[in-house]
Amino acid sequence: MAKRKENFVSPENAKRPRQEELEDFDKDGDDDDCTISFTNGTSTLTEAEVGIIESIQLKNFMCHSMLGPFKFGSNVNFVVGNNGSGKSAVLTALIVGLGGKAVATNRGSSLKGFVKDGQNSADISITLRNRGDDAFRANVYGDSIIVQQHISMDGSRSYKLKSQAGSVVSTKKEELIAILDHFNIQVDNPVSVLTQEMSKQFLQSKNEGDKYKFFMKATQLEQMKEDYSYIMETKERTKEQINQGEEVNEIEKQLNAIKDNIKIGEDRAARLDRKMEEQQVRLNEAEKTYKDIQDKLEKISQETNARAPECMALKADVTAKKRAYNEAEVLYNRSLNEYKALKKDDEQLCKRIAELKKSTDQSLEPERLERQKKISWLKVRVKALEDKENSVNQDIDQFQQAIEKDKEEYSRIKREELDVKHTLNYNQRQLKDLKDSKTDQLKRFGPNVPALLEAIDDAYRRGHFTHKPVGPLGACIHLRDPELALAIESCLKGLLQAFCCHNHADERVLQALMKRFYPPGTSRPQIIVSEFRNEMYDVRHRAAYHPEFPTVLTALDIDNAVVANSLIDMRSIETVLLIKNNSVARAVMQSQKPPKNCREAFTADGDQVFPGRYYSSENTRPKFLSRDVDSEISDLENEVENKKAQIINLQQHLSALEKDIKRNEELLKRCQLNCKELKMKMRKSISEIQELENIEEHQSVDIATLEDEAKENKSKMKMVEKNMEQQKENMEHLKSLKVEAENKYDAIKLKINQLSEQADPLKDELNLADSEVDNQKRGKRHYEEKQKEHLDTLNKKKRELNMKEKELEEKMSQARQICPERIEVKKSASNLDKEINRLRQKIQAEHASHGDREEIMRQYQEARETYLDLDNKVRTLKRFIKLLEEIMTHRYKTYQQFRRCLTLRCKLYFDNLLSQRAYCGKMNFDHKNETLSISVQPGEGNKAAFNDMRALSGGERSFSTVCFILSLWSIAESPFRCLDEFDVYMDMVNRRIAMDMILKMADSQRFRQFILLTPQSMSSLPSSKLIRILRMSDPERGQTTLPFRPVTQEEDDDRS
Repeated sequence: MAKRKENFVSPENAKRPRQEELEDFDKDGDDDDCTISFTNGTSTLTEAEVGIIESIQLKNFMCHSMLGPFKFGSNVNFVVGNNGSGKSAVLTALIVGLGGKAVATNRGSSLKGFVKDGQNSADISITLRNRGDDAFRANVYGDSIIVQQHISMDGSRSYKLKSQAGSVVSTKKEELIAILDHFNIQVDNPVSVLTQEMSKQFLQSKNEGDKYKFFMKATQLEQMKEDYSYIMETKERTKEQINQGEEVNEIEKQLNAIKDNIKIGEDRAARLDRKMEEQQVRLNEAEKTYKDIQDKLEKISQETNARAPECMALKADVTAKKRAYNEAEVLYNRSLNEYKALKKDDEQLCKRIAELKKSTDQSLEPERLERQKKISWLKVRVKALEDKENSVNQDIDQFQQAIEKDKEEYSRIKREELDVKHTLNYNQRQLKDLKDSKTDQLKRFGPNVPALLEAIDDAYRRGHFTHKPVGPLGACIHLRDPELALAIESCLKGLLQAFCCHNHADERVLQALMKRFYPPGTSRPQIIVSEFRNEMYDVRHRAAYHPEFPTVLTALDIDNAVVANSLIDMRSIETVLLIKNNSVARAVMQSQKPPKNCREAFTADGDQVFPGRYYSSENTRPKFLSRDVDSEISDLENEVENKKAQIINLQQHLSALEKDIKRNEELLKRCQLNCKELKMKMRKSISEIQELENIEEHQSVDIATLEDEAKENKSKMKMVEKNMEQQKENMEHLKSLKVEAENKYDAIKLKINQLSEQADPLKDELNLADSEVDNQKRGKRHYEEKQKEHLDTLNKKKRELNMKEKELEEKMSQARQICPERIEVKKSASNLDKEINRLRQKIQAEHASHGDREEIMRQYQEARETYLDLDNKVRTLKRFIKLLEEIMTHRYKTYQQFRRCLTLRCKLYFDNLLSQRAYCGKMNFDHKNETLSISVQPGEGNKAAFNDMRALSGGERSFSTVCFILSLWSIAESPFRCLDEFDVYMDMVNRRIAMDMILKMADSQRFRQFILLTPQSMSSLPSSKLIRILRMSDPERGQTTLPFRPVTQEEDDDRS
């Protein structure tokens, strides 16, 4: 299977095993289980660069004189038209034109059947896209490869492979095969091209064996299985030939095999070198990305910290200016109300004086005087009531402000109480863990750890683990300096609770054990999968060094090499320095050039120091590595008591605040009631005044007194008006200051919020980049170790080759002494053994008849040496055959694992697709009997049992089959997919749903091309530049060309 460069790795990218991969040097196989993941996002590629069909042209093909040329879009293409318009002819031409057999089209058994009646030949021209980094011989072919095939009447065919300019590059089929392998095009794969006949046959098929064969052929597992069978048969034949071979021939075959192995090994060494270079490039990129993100985050953090004091000062300034403005506004409103009241009194006095001056009737003088006196008394009373109302309003404002202030203080104290309670709960849990750890040290790493370790021991005794897992890692390390406990915990963090497994099979067993002790939703210890070694890594060439300060690695006593290697892999502890004093740490890491190979340092307080930044620790004491447990317990108990006392004080403060708020609210309510009563009295007095003033009687009053009162009232108005102007100016000035301060505060607060929003995604990116750097480092070390191991094996094989060559030369020299010319011998070692026995009998007979003992002994000695030498060679070859059998066994297990991986992925995609219509389904693979059963339940899965697909309606079965095909599309690689009349048995609802699913998949895989043939009208499809509809006209008599008309793309785009 050809390779395809993409941004992710999945089982679809797996390569077909080749013959040379069965040799001794192919160790690329990994024991890791496959990882299943759904990728719902749109691919980063906007369109395919290589392998898709750009255009097709047919001449004298089947029943069409001329069809095309026409162009396909890079993503979704619908070829629509009535039956007989040539849709299937396009698909058949695609299969045949790219080298497919006539039988694969289900349209004929011979190529000559595709030549139109009355014509001598047929021509097919297909243009493949050839752009980008994965282009095939881009300097020769250019951006397109034109494949032209000429089919003669006798069934023979010839090829012409042309460049974009139209020049012929090759006429060999091998070149076409190389192009198809490079582009990963498989025209005989039903996932790539599903013809109309195969589609109908598969839709109507009820045989579980046929479904299984379809799955195996679609995923190319069938080809892999045939390859393995062929290799095993070849091995058996080779074994028989070795048993029948002659001595020198055997040695020569071994020699040639070793040479082939060495050649493959050298090729593999070159590949490993390239992988090492690529890994180094990726590591450099990951480290650069990590550093860039760190710099951005540090810059944002510095800017935020620099603005924080200014923000606090501006906030205090805004609060003060708001308070001053509010006080000025209250004074202004009070003066304004006083001015209005004086003005109203002035108007009434003037009006009354005028009325009195006009009055000439003095007969009712006593009554008018009495009425006027009452009016004056009422006005005085109204004035007193107004003053009292203003005083009550001031009291209301004071009470409201006091209540608001108390509520703010209450909220602040309440938040402080919650924080203290949270800290208290955390300290109490930690205190409980510490007390439990006095009886069992392992409980410091979690209350379930001792029980988990007992379960691991029991599983190991039962043989469930290849190697017993190691952990928790914190229990396997010991501090040389107890003062560095917090620093080491801050460095290792969650790794102290982690476990190590030898392989992924052990990891799965350990995960199953952890599920028994850690309920869903709770955090579990991390599991590190790394091959167990008996020796610790040699990190002297990459470890940090400082004459005064140790690294994390040198500060620990680690007896288990697996623990040390895991911490080196996961945290690079050999590059982290431990410096107790904070200022010294800053001086070492920031004031001067950091020590060689040192990336960071930790202080005794747990602070993290980088060359350009400093992060303070949130923890104040070690949790896992402290030796003095009693002291820790005593400190925690004191802290718990302090927190409890603090909570009591806060609760007392809260209670006092509640009482103050309640008392002020009661007083506020009383003032509000009093204010209402005053208003009612004022309204009543004013009403009485109006009634007395409206009496139409001319009464005699003391006009001079009223005029004096009016004059005094006017002087008061002027004073109040002047005071109001001053207060208004002061209020406007304070308002401008308040607005200016608010604007400054809002601006800096907005800036700080923007910086915080910028920092949050950068922190996530920093964590991802850090993980990527660690992954790339582990990958680099993996390839370094693999390369060293491979070179050792290669050198061993070369030494074996030299020995075999010398041995061959010695044997050939011995053979030339007996016979100068080489004679082909077909006798096996067993036949030679029989020959030796026969010679022994002959020696005995000759000895009895002739008695020449020396001659007979010489012949016997030669025969015996020959026999022993042959016997040694036969044993060597048997060991070689055994080694080959072990390699094949490993390869076949890998094949089974790959098959399980594809099976699981197919099931997951199938369930996911069915769920889009609320269907439920199951796929049961029986690899032993080679059957595949599919059960589907429409609607809710818990309402009825699953039904076999034979019990479904035609539309439901077609929809389920489309889901199965889309699942195969998701696990198989090909640059384009062709589907002919997939919706032939669907109703409108199922057709719409299936179409939406196909379009959704096409949108998520824009780097692939989809060609869908259907007799339905696609007028209901959404308008999109990614969708092209090619509508074929109905065939007419005498018509020679069937034009295509693009519907959803512009003419200019069609000409490009």
